[in-house]
Amino acid sequence: MIPVSLLVCVLAGWCAVYLTDTLLRSSPTHRYGYESWLARRGLMLSPFHVRWQTTIFNRLFAYCARIHPRALYLWFSSGLVFGVVAMLASVVLLVKTLQQTLAQMTTDNPRIGAQQALQVVVPGVNLPTSHLAYFFLALLLSGVIHELGHAVAALREQVRVNGFGMFVFVVYPGAFVDLFTTHLNIVSPAQQLRIFCAGVWHNFMLCVLALAFLFLLPLFLLPFYSSGAGALVTEVVQGSAADGQRGLSVGDLVTGLEECPVAGVEDWNSCLSHLAHVPQTGYCVPAASLQPSWAHGRAFKRLDGTMDCCSNNSLTDLCFSYIKPHTSEREQYACMPVRKMVTGTQVCRSDRDCDADGEPDPLHPGGGVCVTPSLQNQTRFIRVAHPPEAHMLFVGYPPHLQHAVSLTNFVPRVGFLHLDLPVFLETFCKYVFSLSGALAVVNSVPCFALDGQWMLNALLEATLTGLVPDRQKRELLGFFLLLAGSTLLAANVALGLWMVTAR
Repeated sequence: MIPVSLLVCVLAGWCAVYLTDTLLRSSPTHRYGYESWLARRGLMLSPFHVRWQTTIFNRLFAYCARIHPRALYLWFSSGLVFGVVAMLASVVLLVKTLQQTLAQMTTDNPRIGAQQALQVVVPGVNLPTSHLAYFFLALLLSGVIHELGHAVAALREQVRVNGFGMFVFVVYPGAFVDLFTTHLNIVSPAQQLRIFCAGVWHNFMLCVLALAFLFLLPLFLLPFYSSGAGALVTEVVQGSAADGQRGLSVGDLVTGLEECPVAGVEDWNSCLSHLAHVPQTGYCVPAASLQPSWAHGRAFKRLDGTMDCCSNNSLTDLCFSYIKPHTSEREQYACMPVRKMVTGTQVCRSDRDCDADGEPDPLHPGGGVCVTPSLQNQTRFIRVAHPPEAHMLFVGYPPHLQHAVSLTNFVPRVGFLHLDLPVFLETFCKYVFSLSGALAVVNSVPCFALDGQWMLNALLEATLTGLVPDRQKRELLGFFLLLAGSTLLAANVALGLWMVTAR
């Protein structure tokens, strides 16, 4: 569901803007001055919509349109080819996304939702409030680059640009260019296609740049940050299992999870995923240190059938299962001080792993025994190495640890460098890649009021004039194609919103 606080803030903000605008327009004293002020600044206000338009960037657009005319022709001709291919690909992608959404509505399998390439984004619902700045900045940048492509392509094809502007609709920012319609209608269909496809072409190239920057980020940051030695903790969720005096702290360098080495964030995620899907690791302890569970209370079954032998109030002890060496007795249980038992011990799967080369381990007089934490089915005991501090001991569901800690691959070489700078650059590039790609896909769809409408019309005029000489028939064909594309996009948006907000 949409957070009530966010909804109230958005509605209150727009009500205040609309009320102020209405009062000033209805005031005999201030109406003329207020409307003149809005006109001079190119501002337009309507319910849930603010728009600003200016001509101050026209010279910049004109300058860009004169740089290397031949190179620009090849550039925008490549964009034309990409736009036509993208128009077909976007329809296929939307059909596939719609099928996945319908399948997800009839099943509770979370993997289907994770496989979707396109998802509706609602701030505060499936977008963390801490990422709102990334989202809006990346969306605005993607929109500006999109419109820059239209403006430069239009000027290169001798179509006048009346102005450039930006807007906010509800909470979503965007940009636009105002082209002189008469000039646009005069040029050939191929020239129109170069203009209309320029936006999605620039969005695609922005995706490529963002992806390249992500891959080269370690190289760019090499003089200031090192990587490959571990995953650096940048944030710990307060009150989570990783928080506390013996938990993780901002600035800790995680180097391992159990016997799984961690050289970066990718290793951290893969190690947690691996530990969640393999049986619980055991630990080698001296046989002499084991005490039967009757000394701490008789072992008992939990509701899920697993065994426990410690008091529910114990914060330092954990129930371990084992089989006494050289006996055929059934599995036994012992409640032991967990930190003392597992600190510095090797991991094992059976008692045989606790003897070096089949011989008794001198560190474990009397023989070593492999003891395994007796936990609920999906719960795991994990030692988190973050030297020089002692291991953090985690008991819980591994994905909970994954969500409790934020990490980065980049470790500052000097103390004054901010831990969050690489995180900001990395996260921002990921949002630019995602949102610019989404804009390219959505605007390529043959849909009313989007770039795809004009791209389709120009494409039909360029290709079907000889086959279908009657202009009305071409327009009728275009109308039905646009109707189908609009229905497909609307179905994806409506079902996507329902899946995000109602489930």
